[in-house]
Amino acid sequence: MRNKFLPSFVQRKGRITKSQEDNLKFLHRYHITSHAQILLDKSNFKKIILEIGFGNGENLINLAKENSQNLYIGSEVYMAGIGQVLGAINANELTNIRLITGDIRLLIDKINESVFDEVLIICPDPWPKLKHHKRRMINSEFLDSIYKVLNSDGHLFMSTDWENYAESINESINQNSDFKILNSSPYENITLTKFQQRAIEEGRKIYPFSLQKT
Repeated sequence: MRNKFLPSFVQRKGRITKSQEDNLKFLHRYHITSHAQILLDKSNFKKIILEIGFGNGENLINLAKENSQNLYIGSEVYMAGIGQVLGAINANELTNIRLITGDIRLLIDKINESVFDEVLIICPDPWPKLKHHKRRMINSEFLDSIYKVLNSDGHLFMSTDWENYAESINESINQNSDFKILNSSPYENITLTKFQQRAIEEGRKIYPFSLQKT
């Protein structure tokens, strides 16, 4: 069966440590496979916030620790990162994190109502080669799908450390009149992840985009 979406991530197993692999046995406690599961938790939290592609989970864990009143749903495709987060969840005794594995677009495509108060996408895979730009996650169609699942006045924060990806994102935003561009976002000032720090060390800057559903 042909996939509806081109892969926006590299299809690889990746390295995984023994502890990360051991942590995966706890995945069933936090795993979400349908938006009905999200709705079951909705009344227990002030906000529901989705982070797409949380990597090693530094940002996801920090936000959950600092904001126990919010439910954080993290989406990631690599088992190493998921195992890392599961270890941090247990170590910090966090009860406000849920996890989605695989391509988040497949789940979003099935949601026909507003669910999330905020969506974060911090430095997604840039697919730097020109021939691979079509695989980039953030485009006009993706913005349309996020708009559908955001609550009224919901906040979408995106960033990239690649200038030509920033130009592409900006072009997609200009094609979409359903979002209002905000001058700033609290997510611009969060602690940099390992991948963002590496980008800055390599001489790239971080380009932030903060939008609000109108």
